[in-house]
Amino acid sequence: MSVDDPVARGLLTAYFEARQAGFADQNVVYSIRFPEVAVFTPPAGVFVVVEDDDGEPVGCGGIRHLADGPLGRRYEVKHLYLKPETRGRGWGRLLLDDLEQRALDFGARELVLDTHHSLVAAGALYARAGFAPTDPYNDNPNASRWYAKPVGGGQTG
Repeated sequence: MSVDDPVARGLLTAYFEARQAGFADQNVVYSIRFPEVAVFTPPAGVFVVVEDDDGEPVGCGGIRHLADGPLGRRYEVKHLYLKPETRGRGWGRLLLDDLEQRALDFGARELVLDTHHSLVAAGALYARAGFAPTDPYNDNPNASRWYAKPVGGGQTG
């Protein structure tokens, strides 16, 4: 789905509003930047929407190509979001696995992502999916933790 589709934009708006509220509780300003369509258009990337059993959109996420890293072709996981009432059903892992497979289909050797330390459940999901802490690879003002995962035959060291 295009990241500027009204359904995708609605989910991203909900995601950004939730993050903004969470950051306000910590007296931190959250910067909102809607993504450019080109970075989530194949083969540069892809953006997907998760639907529940009734076909209602309940979540989203994407991958986008970054400059190659030490392992080769690198993709970043972005905007992983599920509506609060749908969490705890395993859909986050299914979405993350789907995005990883799509990155592999594009030839990825490494997946990276950034997150904020206050997103404890997200950090646990990433750890269970094989992501490990890494040095910052960007200057995202909303991030306080960075993770990486070799995929598709990528080696660490």
